[in-house]
Amino acid sequence: MTDEQELGITKSKSHETGEWYAEVVQKAGLADYGPDGMSGFIITRPRAYALWEAVQSYLDSRFKQTGVQNAYFPLFIPKSYLEREKDIVEGFDPEVAWVDRAGRNELEEPLAVRPTSESIIAPYLAQWIRSYRDLPLRVNQWTSVVRWEATETKPFFRTKEFLWQEGHTAHRSRPSARQEMMRRLDQYVDTYEDLLAIPVLRGAKPEHDKFPGAETTTTVEALMPDGKSVQGATSHYLGTGFAEAFDITYTDENEINQPTHTTSWGLSWRALGALIMTHSDEQGLVLPPTIAPTQAVIVPIWQSETKAAVLEYAGEIEETLAAADVSVHLDDRDDRNPGFKYNEWELRGVPLRIEIGPNEAGEKTVTLVHRPDGESEMASRENLVSEVTTAFDRIYAKLYAAAEETLNSNVRQAMSRDELLGTIGRHGGYVQTPWCGEEACETAIKDEIAAEIVMVPLEEEGIHHGHSCAICDNPATKTAYFAKSYWNTASIIILHCR
Repeated sequence: MTDEQELGITKSKSHETGEWYAEVVQKAGLADYGPDGMSGFIITRPRAYALWEAVQSYLDSRFKQTGVQNAYFPLFIPKSYLEREKDIVEGFDPEVAWVDRAGRNELEEPLAVRPTSESIIAPYLAQWIRSYRDLPLRVNQWTSVVRWEATETKPFFRTKEFLWQEGHTAHRSRPSARQEMMRRLDQYVDTYEDLLAIPVLRGAKPEHDKFPGAETTTTVEALMPDGKSVQGATSHYLGTGFAEAFDITYTDENEINQPTHTTSWGLSWRALGALIMTHSDEQGLVLPPTIAPTQAVIVPIWQSETKAAVLEYAGEIEETLAAADVSVHLDDRDDRNPGFKYNEWELRGVPLRIEIGPNEAGEKTVTLVHRPDGESEMASRENLVSEVTTAFDRIYAKLYAAAEETLNSNVRQAMSRDELLGTIGRHGGYVQTPWCGEEACETAIKDEIAAEIVMVPLEEEGIHHGHSCAICDNPATKTAYFAKSYWNTASIIILHCR
């Protein structure tokens, strides 16, 4: 960054959302686009990777507390492995990248660059499981996958290669496996709400939009400020289909061979896209203190005669906060004025700015400035750590409350086709409507207004009881949540299975 003009965001979040988002990603130093000829790939810069590491650390510790062990499986999957589960082949075939040569030699069997890992993990679960004593078995891997998207891509939301975790488990019974599915869904909800400050809805995908081969797909949905939904993570109960295809069986207490019940569940760096889109503004990136790589920046303000005293005091403040495990940075550059520093750190999303001038140094205080809204407050040197911690809590609460207001004010009801189309067209957001359960009714809405069913409630609650389907007038059996989403074409439904 060489001057003030380069620091600024020039696009409007509300009117030019896509361009604004791309500008924030690049100017906040999160990602660059890949080389020419590699459309759809990005270079993840250290600041963005630190965000992903924070998500990884948060989830990984919770996975391990519930019996999950990390492993790693090959990047390449033999074609014969992929074909053993027909739904996987049919679901992912348009997006699979293939390798058929190594140097000048043609491979004996084509290798798929993993679009997902069920087909390479399942055969080894079959080897590792012998009896009921081996169950439940839980493994997870942190890795990347490749899905060769032919349509528009967007950093973190949708790229040809993306980072994620994918967990796979095997259980003795359906109840145990379904409990596992819900446990992971709950952990994803906690990740969004407690780490990212994004309230979410949880539900299930309709039958026609499940993960290929799954019996049940559950989902976490987050509403973006532009009224579109992001599928934030999914957790699947796979039934015994994968166990039967890959012979994942166990011997029970009576020496009878039984198929296992399996699950898979995953969260990708789409969570980072939702984080950026939800909280950021026309000044740049906005991050909650829970995930920000730098939680606070100290900006000293001096004249020549006060420089030594201000910097000495600023250094003491930095040491105190660092000792309390606050991620803090002292910006003591003397070739940039305070205004430039304010703009730069606001652009980069640092939640709290600590201003220290001659008055603060003399009075043993600091000025705390909140990134989301510019609110400032004085804090004493004596109570510095507790007051900074309180400021972090308040900043988080502000971000969560704003996102919660966006969500709550954008869930509406529609009882007829015209009302459904009009509500989505005028307002966006989620529209609850009675639905008969037939895919054709969703297709009719999707074809007309590019909205789809993003979820149905997990329980039987809803507005459908005693009503007809809003689209076809047949008896309604479910309540559907319609929304526009990132993105809704046939191929994206497969991508969104995580």
